[in-house]
Amino acid sequence: MPLKFQIITPEKIVFQDEIDQVTLNTADGEITVLPNHVPLVTLLKPGEMICKKNNVEYPHAVTGGFAEIRPDNSVIILADTAERAEEIDVARAEEARQRAEKLMKEERTMDSQEYAALQATLDRAMIRLKVGNKYRKIKPEIK
Repeated sequence: MPLKFQIITPEKIVFQDEIDQVTLNTADGEITVLPNHVPLVTLLKPGEMICKKNNVEYPHAVTGGFAEIRPDNSVIILADTAERAEEIDVARAEEARQRAEKLMKEERTMDSQEYAALQATLDRAMIRLKVGNKYRKIKPEIK
């Protein structure tokens, strides 16, 4: 029995399919969700999320959000941002990382809100780089 799976961001449905399992980074650590998993709502930590279908991995870069695992074998990810590995522009992610690091090092006064926004930009770029570089050669075809 497959899992009915969706990754939803404020902009769009990033991924939707029936899958065999998904591995998530939660606030309590990494978990793998299989069919008939106990119902759960959990906070997602930024990082790599791997969906598996027919022994093929479909990695995503996720920058946080929530996961809901339902008793009907459906899993809904409400992500701040999410991107399939093959869609990550590694060069753009590297430029974003460099810009954020440069701005954080500049000797100017920054309020906590500005600093937090820069840190979030840097974190997102680092996750995109990690996942994009790891799976650069993988281009799976999936619905």
